[in-house]
Amino acid sequence: MTTGDQRFFQALDQALGKHAEKQQIIAEYRSHIYEMQQEEGRELDYQEIVQKLGTPEAIAAIWKEAATVTPKKMQLLFVVLNILLFLVGITLTIVYNVYQFEWMEVVWKWLTALPSIIIIVYIGFWGLLGYEIGKQFGSGGLKILRRTFTYAIIPNLILMYLIIFKWIPHEWFQPLLNGSFIVVCIFLTIFLYPISWMGYRWGRKTSI
Repeated sequence: MTTGDQRFFQALDQALGKHAEKQQIIAEYRSHIYEMQQEEGRELDYQEIVQKLGTPEAIAAIWKEAATVTPKKMQLLFVVLNILLFLVGITLTIVYNVYQFEWMEVVWKWLTALPSIIIIVYIGFWGLLGYEIGKQFGSGGLKILRRTFTYAIIPNLILMYLIIFKWIPHEWFQPLLNGSFIVVCIFLTIFLYPISWMGYRWGRKTSI
């Protein structure tokens, strides 16, 4: 390491104090500074590092604030959000098929006419899940992502099982629930974790 590196990491080590993920945070910044120096083709001094990344004290303050967001809270947040999405969908379906309000006719036609919009929004939800975990927990968030994903995907698997075995009346979801849409949903479910993982990598980079 150069003198600039050493000064930066000594100050960061001191500023982080007894942070539970101090070594992981420092390792993350070592990797990032190394990449910056490779791009510049030279060693960076302390002031250049600070200009690009912020002062060690400011970085430590961000990570200490992030530490107040516990893994359990993050997991609960996204599991609940996914369940709420399903509950909204179930509520709309029941209202449309049982009560048949006029305003619901308009909403239902709009939803069933734009299945691609529904898919894009749902992909965005899972990408956001990974992004927020990466941003809040950095390199230590991969295990949190896996646990959160496992819990959050359960409603999807249950709904898919009910649809495949026709425990849910297919006519309730027409014209949305056709063969091609079901196939897309199955393949989308397979790719949800990679989508979340890519969001995680992006969030981890923005945390630096």
